[in-house]
Amino acid sequence: MQYKLSEIARILGCVYVGNDTVINHIFVDSRNRIDSIATALFVAIEGERHDGHDYIEELYAKGIRNFIVNKDFPIKNIDEGNIIAVENTLKAIQDIAANYRNTFSFPVLGITGSNGKTCVKEWIYQIFHDTKTVSRSPKSYNSQTGAPLSVLMADSASELGIFEAGISLPGEMTRLEKILQPDIGIFTNIGDAHQENFADVEQKINEKLLLFDKSKLLIYCSDYHALHKAISESKHHYSTFTWGYGDEPDLKILSKTNLSNRTVIKIRVNNSILKDNIGDEAEFAIPFSDSASLENAMHCIAFSLTEGLDFKLLKANLANLSPVAMRLELKEGINKCTIINDSYNSDVNSLTIALDFLDGLTQHRKKTLILSDIMQSEPDEKKLYRQVSKLLQSRGISRFIGIGKALERNAAYFVANSNIPDCRFYSDTDKFLLHCNKASFNNEAVLLKGGRQFRFERISRLLEFQVHQTVLEVNMNAVVNNLNYFKSRLNAGVKLMAMVKASSYGHGSSEIAALLQYHRVDYLAVAYTDEGVNLREAGITMPIVVLNTEPDNFDIMIEYQLEPEIYSLNSLITFLKTASGMGINNYPAHVKVDTGMHRLGFVEDDLPELCDVLKNSQEVKVASVFSHLAASDESKHDEFTVLQIEKFKRFCDSLEKEIGYSFIKHILNSSGIERFPEAQFDMVRLGIGLYGVGTEENQKYLVNIGTLSSAIVQIKHIDEGETIGYGRRGIASTPKTIATIPIGYADGLNRKLSNGKGYFTVNGKPAPIIGNICMDACMIDITNIDAEEGDRVIVMGETPSVSEIANAIGTIPYEILTGISQRVKRIYISD
Repeated sequence: MQYKLSEIARILGCVYVGNDTVINHIFVDSRNRIDSIATALFVAIEGERHDGHDYIEELYAKGIRNFIVNKDFPIKNIDEGNIIAVENTLKAIQDIAANYRNTFSFPVLGITGSNGKTCVKEWIYQIFHDTKTVSRSPKSYNSQTGAPLSVLMADSASELGIFEAGISLPGEMTRLEKILQPDIGIFTNIGDAHQENFADVEQKINEKLLLFDKSKLLIYCSDYHALHKAISESKHHYSTFTWGYGDEPDLKILSKTNLSNRTVIKIRVNNSILKDNIGDEAEFAIPFSDSASLENAMHCIAFSLTEGLDFKLLKANLANLSPVAMRLELKEGINKCTIINDSYNSDVNSLTIALDFLDGLTQHRKKTLILSDIMQSEPDEKKLYRQVSKLLQSRGISRFIGIGKALERNAAYFVANSNIPDCRFYSDTDKFLLHCNKASFNNEAVLLKGGRQFRFERISRLLEFQVHQTVLEVNMNAVVNNLNYFKSRLNAGVKLMAMVKASSYGHGSSEIAALLQYHRVDYLAVAYTDEGVNLREAGITMPIVVLNTEPDNFDIMIEYQLEPEIYSLNSLITFLKTASGMGINNYPAHVKVDTGMHRLGFVEDDLPELCDVLKNSQEVKVASVFSHLAASDESKHDEFTVLQIEKFKRFCDSLEKEIGYSFIKHILNSSGIERFPEAQFDMVRLGIGLYGVGTEENQKYLVNIGTLSSAIVQIKHIDEGETIGYGRRGIASTPKTIATIPIGYADGLNRKLSNGKGYFTVNGKPAPIIGNICMDACMIDITNIDAEEGDRVIVMGETPSVSEIANAIGTIPYEILTGISQRVKRIYISD
């Protein structure tokens, strides 16, 4: 993509101010690393929870000079900026993308539906990328901003474009259709996603069908009766190609046979659109046995046949389909390393996104990229690797390891890059593993970016710190979802403090803190000084408040720029002495008020002396005053909560008047945000809600962020009357099949869940714990469950949820989450 600023202004029907710069990169996220600053254009999009205009001055200071802004934006402090002012910046980027789409000479496949869009897109890419130059949406870029960005990233020399379109509201698909203009369409399926925003399923189907308004062909499964009915009854000009089991679709599934790790599908072609193939029968095998994969594969088969792909070649490509790892994984590595495994895509666009993620990891100064040959169809190999080398130029890569013959051939481009001090090359993964010195990986971030044929999972296993089968998978996108939900409940200008104490409620401190810093939370809060020190050493630079301050650590807090909670006159006087001895003035402190919790804090009787000390000292400045609500989640205590809020306001008003300056005030916790919006003051504190646990009012809007899982290591058949576990507490009242799972109370599995109090989920079915939980293992009853050794077991996640587990043993979700042992490996995933 390349436009002059004047051309973009013409497309948008506007004028520009400044120089007529050439633009070859358009972006909307101010946090992205931009490699070609002079030719980059920032579009300041105003959303529900953020406004890109707020970051224009910051970008200008970094060297960005080209901006699209809303007309009412006051242009100041950017004297040398090149500006296009428009009515709506979101529409502007969509219009630019639509214009660029009109230049494509290749066919475009548009994919929509409730589920499976990304998998179908990636599998079609796997099937065709050896024979066609393919441009496709990175990851799940299918929204009102993601779709235009996907189009703008496409190579105009491609032979096929594959783009996703996702909607959540009526009216959105019309805008996406103008951007994507698909020649061919796939409607994967229809489900419940976002149904709350539509009157009924029919309205949602018809809204999604608008994507294919100008398409020539639509592929779908006719077994979805509501979908089939809507298409059959609609006035459309496109042809349809259906598949299914039912009444003679164009591609009929005659049979399917599920084997242990694959499915054999027998089909018959009924549609004359395939000309020579009509009436033909064929048998394909896919290396998956679940129903969702079968559905996704059938869409790929249908599309491939309509594109004229030979049966024999299609059969071979289907047999070699690889799982679509739709999420980037972040794991703890050996020697204090962090491993980022992103084998989802292997192209320049996805490499750029992965490098942006790497930039966000602040805990390591040293960064290593292990990259395989990029298996995309850029005909000019030298041009491709020159581009990759240039991409790495400003990324702070300390070591580059290239794996593959193409990278070996083009090693000179990387060796000549003075910004990469250490470059090494291997012809294949086996050679790397043979010569790899694990000790050379030390306290660094390692990004693995490899095509599937290079099997980088072997490198990941080599560099991982723990290989315990029990893992806690933390979904970073779910954290962002929950954060954004609570942000949407706040009044304009209200700040947010996020609680990351107790290792972010068991989920991992530095990883969650880095994510929150990236999403511009105002404050972090920890319980103890050492937690704050660990975050600082992990590269967290934002304000951190220490809630449980200990006088012996005040000097360390100042050294690491940690802000103390001051809860008594003794703690205040001690801190003043420490600050004075270190020559510190106006150090930010946070005054805690006891309004009824009776744990820590000043009471109203302390006000005169507190004010006197504060007025006569210059070492401290009150940054905020706060209090804790004792029972904001229980309606029966609402009267008491209101009294706490009134007492807090009284205290703050008096203190502010006496010391002569204002400060941030905050009293609401997660449940308080939901139930007492009138008491938001200047800031709120988000704790358990961030981690997916809510109230009756908001739980449906929150997403579980952690899935604790393990695997079956052994299956046994137990006769009636036999006993299971320590103390012989588990008794087989009938013949049973039991499975041993390598998780016990040393991993944080509460022993009170023994003997049927708790259960795990195995292949979608509940399996009760039988017998007493051991230190390192437990047994579950899988009688009547089809399971094998090695099958994944969900210990905690969607089902059973953390709240369900807590209720079963009479405790609270906090205890369950914070009790997960550090020996359980944490894996962080992100779309």
